[in-house]
Amino acid sequence: MLRLGRLAPHRNYRRGSLISRAFRANQLVKRAWLHYCLAMSFKKHLALPVLLVCGLRIASADVIQLKDQAAVTGKILAEKPDAVVVDVGYTALVVPRSVIAGISKSGAVLPATASAASNAPALSVNTLSQFFYSDNRPATVRDVQDLVKQIGEAVVQVRTPGGLGSGFFINADGYLITNFHVIEGETEISVEVYHQRNGQLDRETYKQVKIIAINKFHDLALLHIEDKNATKFKYVTLGSSDVLNVGESVFAIGSPLGLERTVTSGILSTKTRQLEGELYLQTTAQINPGNSGGPLFNLAGEVVGVTNMKITFGEGLGFAIPVELVKSFLEHRDAFAYSTDNPNNPYRYLEPPARTKNLPLAQ
Repeated sequence: MLRLGRLAPHRNYRRGSLISRAFRANQLVKRAWLHYCLAMSFKKHLALPVLLVCGLRIASADVIQLKDQAAVTGKILAEKPDAVVVDVGYTALVVPRSVIAGISKSGAVLPATASAASNAPALSVNTLSQFFYSDNRPATVRDVQDLVKQIGEAVVQVRTPGGLGSGFFINADGYLITNFHVIEGETEISVEVYHQRNGQLDRETYKQVKIIAINKFHDLALLHIEDKNATKFKYVTLGSSDVLNVGESVFAIGSPLGLERTVTSGILSTKTRQLEGELYLQTTAQINPGNSGGPLFNLAGEVVGVTNMKITFGEGLGFAIPVELVKSFLEHRDAFAYSTDNPNNPYRYLEPPARTKNLPLAQ
């Protein structure tokens, strides 16, 4: 049975607007058989002054390439899970991994982390975080057929008692992205993965799935597979929708109407389709109920969006959440941590520092 999700009511369009009526008409609720594709998800600054050497390479020195195309040159003293400590001659800098695009040791370009080197897909070039992998640079265009063979295993089907959707792994440890409306109000979630083994696809269902974080305003959810028999998973690289050009080819993988591992292709119609105050990617790639939460890829095999809705009375009117919102959601996932006390609240409010608890309130 298809999962018919729902979003918050759309109140910002005038009643007589055609797109308003279409958008409202396509909001799916669990008990309304409408065909809206909801059935189917701070940049840290360096703490110390940083010597940025743009384009400079020093022999026998380590170079930390930053994602803004600048670089820090010196001797790496330590590599920690969340930062790299580098000696630049007069001081030691702590460079957060969230701003690191790559590391070159004595002239040899390496991935930013050892784990990325061993687990990242071949098309992953730069590591911005140990939690997910991303490359914002323009990448080499490849054939869709080859890309599907390489990254199709990272796309999964998300099932709940109310229906189904799609999703995709962002790292090898079983963390995956889907749409919030796919798992909204659900207490039982399972994920179907299609492993490539001995040249064949083996379907495996994982039922110990935990909700890690949700953002209902951007329709995103972060899940984690916690089955004891879970192995390492194939995962995708997050690209950049900012570098896309209108008219570029894109393709989607998902489970429209429950038809798993379906591939559809099209072009990027616009990058700035404004709906409900948010900007969406509009694409001609066919999107249907069941695609929700699945990835929209560029021709480098990088995720540029998360498919989440369509307009039904026209063809080729599908929409996807830009991948930049996904990255921000992942980087600030602690702010959206899921709480069983209030499962529909996407925020977790932390306790204030102890020294302020007993202070008198301002008058």
